[in-house]
Amino acid sequence: MTTMNISLPDEMKAFVDAQAADRRDGNAGEYMQDLVRRNWARAKFRTAILAGLESGPAVEWTPAHFDGLRAEIAHFDAQNARASKVSAPRKAKAAPTKAVRRKAT
Repeated sequence: MTTMNISLPDEMKAFVDAQAADRRDGNAGEYMQDLVRRNWARAKFRTAILAGLESGPAVEWTPAHFDGLRAEIAHFDAQNARASKVSAPRKAKAAPTKAVRRKAT
C-alpha cells in the first residue's frame, strides 16, 4: 500500500479526528480510507447505472420472451448438430404447466 499526505485546515483536521474517534475507525487514516472507498464504490455504481440507462430501452421478460430464447437455443443446437453430425438437437423445455387435481369418482 502506498501513502499519501494531505493538508487540511485545523478545523477540518479536528473534524476528521472526531469522526474517526466516534466511528471507532481507529485513526484518521482509516477514516479517510473508508471515505475514499465509499466514494469509489459510489462512482463505480453510478457508472454502471449510467451505462445501463444508455444501453437502450428496457425489455420486459415475459414467458413469451423465454420461449423465444428456448427457440433460439434449439435452432443453434440444430445448426451445430448438422455441422458436426454428432447428435440431434436437444429439445427446448416447455414452460411449466399448472398441475390439475381431479376429484376421485
